[in-house]
Amino acid sequence: MEQLITEVEKVVREVGGLLAEQQSTEPIAARTRAEALAAFGALDRPAAGLLRERLGALRPQAGWPADELETAVPADGEWWSCDATDGAVQYLLGLPHWAVTATLLREGEAVLAVVHAPRLDATYTAVRGAGARLNGRRITPSERELETAVVATSHPPTVAGDPEALRRVGATTSAVLRAGVLAVRNLGPTALQVAQVGSGHLDAFWECGPDAPNLLGGALIAAEAGARVTDHAGRPWQPAASTGFLAAPAGQHEALVRVLGLVR
Repeated sequence: MEQLITEVEKVVREVGGLLAEQQSTEPIAARTRAEALAAFGALDRPAAGLLRERLGALRPQAGWPADELETAVPADGEWWSCDATDGAVQYLLGLPHWAVTATLLREGEAVLAVVHAPRLDATYTAVRGAGARLNGRRITPSERELETAVVATSHPPTVAGDPEALRRVGATTSAVLRAGVLAVRNLGPTALQVAQVGSGHLDAFWECGPDAPNLLGGALIAAEAGARVTDHAGRPWQPAASTGFLAAPAGQHEALVRVLGLVR
């Protein structure tokens, strides 16, 4: 896997560099959702195609999902789970918080992950059982107490049309704020925020709803760095089954499980 992770990182950096060159520092002028999607697609489709071409050559036996937005995770064999522009909204607004992600799955679990944020000069890598790195250096989660913690969250597209899921998003946010954390933020791409828990740039990340493709790469990085990755009840996170996600250092994890567990 050592040689493969090096080659995957090269591919991800190549795609990230091309996208960074094309990103404007000004927000796009699109006024409607359709206009924004069209503008983004013109940039994202070629980048996604290049990512698939390059990674396919590295691991021709690995499959690709038919739909990038598919929430299910294949349980058998090897599969790529990738996003050429994780953080599309930020990209279109000229903000730096977006990333190129590539995760190799084996029997439904992530075994290799790269999360590269070109504008932030941050490249996270992890191989199962071999630790996690940021720009080549080993990383570990923070040791801050909850009252000094900056925690992050997001919400997958699947919650938009689900009133109960939306209620839980609001309820968990209120509960975490009442727990006395220093701040709650949503800094953009899910995979990057989860990876940042591994390096201590964020103290914890939680999410409601199924979102395995966006979580798998960051979850591997956070776990390999030493963070605890579970559902809201503290059980091991199951990509195909869990509807809640939490990544946090051991010192904060138990308290956050108690907080999230109170939300029904």
